[in-house]
Amino acid sequence: MSRIGGKLLLSWGVEPGPRFKDVLAEARRLESLGTDTDAIREAVVALFPKPAILVRKSKGAFAEAITAETDEDVENIAAVRRHMAELMRCPMLEHGAVMPDACPAGSAPGTIPVGGAVISRAIHPAFHSADICCSMYATVFPDGVDTSVFMDALQASTRFGPGGRAPDDQIADPITDDIEETRNPFLTGLVGRAKAQLCDQGDGNHFAYLGSLEVSDGLVATLADTGQAGLAGALRGSARVNVLVTHHGSRDLGAQVYKRGLAAAVQHTKPISPETPPHQAWLDPESDAGVAYWEALDYVARWTRRNHQLVHERTLARLGISALTAFGNEHNFVWKRGDRYFHGKGATPAWTGADGHPLMGLIPLNMAAPILLTLGRDRTEFTSFSPHGAGRNKSRTALLREAGLIGLEPEAFIARSRDLLERQTEGLDVRFFFDRPDVSESPMAYKAADQVRAQIEAFDLADVVGLIMPKGSIMAGDYDKPWFRKKPKS
Repeated sequence: MSRIGGKLLLSWGVEPGPRFKDVLAEARRLESLGTDTDAIREAVVALFPKPAILVRKSKGAFAEAITAETDEDVENIAAVRRHMAELMRCPMLEHGAVMPDACPAGSAPGTIPVGGAVISRAIHPAFHSADICCSMYATVFPDGVDTSVFMDALQASTRFGPGGRAPDDQIADPITDDIEETRNPFLTGLVGRAKAQLCDQGDGNHFAYLGSLEVSDGLVATLADTGQAGLAGALRGSARVNVLVTHHGSRDLGAQVYKRGLAAAVQHTKPISPETPPHQAWLDPESDAGVAYWEALDYVARWTRRNHQLVHERTLARLGISALTAFGNEHNFVWKRGDRYFHGKGATPAWTGADGHPLMGLIPLNMAAPILLTLGRDRTEFTSFSPHGAGRNKSRTALLREAGLIGLEPEAFIARSRDLLERQTEGLDVRFFFDRPDVSESPMAYKAADQVRAQIEAFDLADVVGLIMPKGSIMAGDYDKPWFRKKPKS
C-alpha cells in the first residue's frame, strides 16, 4: 500500500492546484521503484511546484522612529532604510519599524538592523540571531554601600569573556536539570554548555553596572498607578537606592539553539519560498519544528534570566546585602501577542501587558550615562517597541581609527586607550575584566545619550520615569583573540 498521500505533499510545501495530481502520481511512481522518502521529496519539490509563497515584488513600507541629527546619522539611517525596505519584502511580515538606536547589523540585503522590529505570522530565527534573549536585569538594594567595595564583590562574583567556566569553577543550579534528558532537537546535547556558562556574561557590549536611583513620592505614585506595585513598595520610604544592572544574553547555549533553528527554518522555507534569503527564513509556529523551537526559546529565556539572577545573588551575598526587589526585560527576542510574533532585534517591548498596564523597560545608553527606567506607550505605529540602547553610527574599526589607535604598538595602544577612557568616565569606577580597556565600548562609540532619549520622547515610544545614575561598571574589555591574529608570512 502506498504511504505517500496528499497530506504529505502539502507538508513538503507542494502548492495545491491543477498539477497536484501529477505531483502525487510522480511521487508514487518513485515510491514504487523503491526510492526513499527523502529522495522522493527532493525530486517532486524540484520538478513540479511553483513557489507557494512569493516574496513581495515591491519594497515594503515600515515606520521610522529615528531622526538624523549629524552627518553620520544621515549615512547610518540611509543604510538602515535600505535593509528594512528589502526586509519588508518577506511575505510573512505585516509591519516593521526602526528605533532611535538603529544601525546596520550585516551586509546581506534585507538583514534586520539592530534597532529593528517586525511583526510576523511566523518565527524567524535570524531576527533574534545568535545572542538569543539578550536582556537587562536589575536588583534594587539599600543605599550606603561603598562603590569600590561593591565593585570588588561584583568582579569576584561573575566572569566575562569567551568560552566558559572550567569544570571546577562551574556554578551548579537546578535550571540546567530541565535539559539533562531533553528530547527537544534544538536543546539536545547542550546541557554541558548551559552548565559551563552560568554566571558568565560574555564580551562586546555586555556589562554589569552599579547605579543609584533617586526616589520621589511622584515616582512611587507613578509606579503604583501603572501596575508596578512591587517596585513601588520597595522604593517607598527611601530617598535613594542602589541598583545593580546587568546586560547579557544566552551565551553559547543560545548561539547553538539559533544555529539549529536557522537551519530548520531554511529547510522549511526553501521549498515553499525559494526566493526568500536564508536570513529571512521562517518556521511555521504550528509545525513540529516550530513548536519545538518555541519551547527551546522559552528555556533559553529562563536560563538567561537565571544567569542574571546568579550574578546578582552572589554579589549581594558576598556583602551581606538583602535585595529590595528585582525586575528585568528582554530586548533581543521574539514574543507572541495573540496569533502574531513580535521580533525585536535590539528593541525593548513597550506595549500594554495582559494586566492592562504598560511594560517596564531598562534602556542603557553608555557606561557614563544613566540607564533609563521606562514605561511603554504601546505605539502600534512603531510596532509597540522602544529602543534598547544608544546604538552606533560607525563600526568598531572606524571608531578605533578615529581615536588614533590603529597601527599603535600594544603598549602605546593600551596607554592611549586608558587615557581616552579616563577622560570620558571621570569619577566613575569603570573596570575591564581582562584589565585592557576597550575604547569601542566607551561613550564615544555610541550615539549621544541625550539624542536617543530626546527621540524616545519625540516619538512617544515610552515614558522615562526614572534615571539610574552611573557609579561604576565592568565589561570584558580587550583580550587576546587568536582567531584575529594574522598568519605569519611564508
